[in-house]
Amino acid sequence: MAILESLNQTLFLMINATPDSAPISIKLATFIARDVMRLLPALLVVLWLWGRAELRDTILKSLLLTAVALIGNWAIGLIWPHPRPFAVPIGYTFLAHDPTPSFPSNHGSIFAMMALCWCFSAARGWGWVMAVSGLAVAWSRVYLGVHFPLDMLGALLVSIAWCAALSPLWARKGAALTGALESLYRQLLAKPIAAGLIRR
Repeated sequence: MAILESLNQTLFLMINATPDSAPISIKLATFIARDVMRLLPALLVVLWLWGRAELRDTILKSLLLTAVALIGNWAIGLIWPHPRPFAVPIGYTFLAHDPTPSFPSNHGSIFAMMALCWCFSAARGWGWVMAVSGLAVAWSRVYLGVHFPLDMLGALLVSIAWCAALSPLWARKGAALTGALESLYRQLLAKPIAAGLIRR
């Protein structure tokens, strides 16, 4: 464990920004770390309302599996509360953050699970978009000093484990859940659907 922690810190210091880093790179990293995540819910809403109907199964699957992964992250943080870099302390921090457990990264888990679900869907192109976005977010949060590299690797591995464990259950129950949600959606938004403003 000591060797792994030493490697984690060494990799962190190789990526972490310093006071000598270009201000534009810190601004770019800050935008990626804070704002790219906000685009994800908007994308899912757009795909549900105006995308192909067959994508709704993947939208719901990705949301539910991501929620499970985040609950799992919370449990891991309770059992093994690994400190963030600024709580060690090590390196430099350029993004304000509460001293919550760092492992595994919630941001990393969200993008990893979304990418996994979408890469194995009828719209795998969106999966690659999410994967690339997730890599950028992972880099930015290490660069700005709020995560270690292994927090991000852990997020990926935990997401893969959850996806592998829950996908068979989704294959059995997912269609029924999606159908029920679509039925509710069509009832609540019957008027805009009838007007052709959104997809049925």
